Amino acid sequence: MPQLTRRRALTAAAALTAAAGVAAAVAPGASAAEHHHGSPEAFDEVYRGRRIQGRPASVGGHHHDHGGGYAVFVDGVELHVMQNADGSWISVVSHYAPVSTPRAAARAAVDELQGAALLPFPAN
Repeated sequence: MPQLTRRRALTAAAALTAAAGVAAAVAPGASAAEHHHGSPEAFDEVYRGRRIQGRPASVGGHHHDHGGGYAVFVDGVELHVMQNADGSWISVVSHYAPVSTPRAAARAAVDELQGAALLPFPAN
C-alpha cells in the first residue's frame, strides 16, 4: 500500500471538491427560470396583495455592484438587494435571512413589512 503523502491527500481533496461542485450544479431545484444566463429571470406578480417585480438592472448602476445587476421593486418602490458570495440573496428589509432568489427576497420583505409601506432607501 502506497504511503499517504501531502500531495496525494491534496489531490484527493481537490477531486472530492470538484465532484461535489458538479453534483451541486446539476442538483434538482436549480430552476432554469431562476438562472437564465447567470442572472435570475424577471418576475412580476402580486404576493399577499403587494405587487413585487424583479428584472435585470442596467449596467453601471448601484445594483451592478451589489445586486448582481438585478433590481427588485415592492409596489413600485425599489427594494435594495444584494447577492452574497454563496449565491444567496438578502435585502435591506430582511438582511439577516438569506434566500435563494431575488423573488424570494421580495416575498420575505413583504412578509417582514406586514402591510407597512416600503420607504425609498437613500443612495449614497
